[in-house]
Amino acid sequence: MSPRFVAAILLFALPALAHAGVSIVHVWPSQRTADSFRRISEYMSGSESSGRDTLLRTKPDSHVGCYFLTRLKADAPQPAATLVLEVVIPGSPAVRTFSFPVDIPSGGKVFHIGVTGADWPSVQTRPSAWRVSVRTADGTVLADSPSFLWRVPASK
Repeated sequence: MSPRFVAAILLFALPALAHAGVSIVHVWPSQRTADSFRRISEYMSGSESSGRDTLLRTKPDSHVGCYFLTRLKADAPQPAATLVLEVVIPGSPAVRTFSFPVDIPSGGKVFHIGVTGADWPSVQTRPSAWRVSVRTADGTVLADSPSFLWRVPASK
């Protein structure tokens, strides 16, 4: 192979490989009530236990809302990362953006990203479109996972 060909391949491949350490395996949006978070340990201790998962809420005191169960896989730890949820609610074309600072450990990790309390209209409301992304401290997107309708181009 010619050196120019190898250089051209590296030029295009290196940026893609530089942030290949984090991927979003899947995102499952669902409506949750406060009762759906109760565990036996909560009845005994009086405090909420999320197990190995991490709960992130727009209104920490409110449990009712729409949650985006997000399963991540990281080849290496990503300290000071940010999970960003962008969501469109029926009846409003505005994109609502919520950011959550997190430390992502290496391996697999599950985050429950909740739009709760006054930030979510009602338990019957379903998101029209959404996107979850993982970003570095400087805003570089490491991974993202959009819903089908998020990817649909706007009509002219």
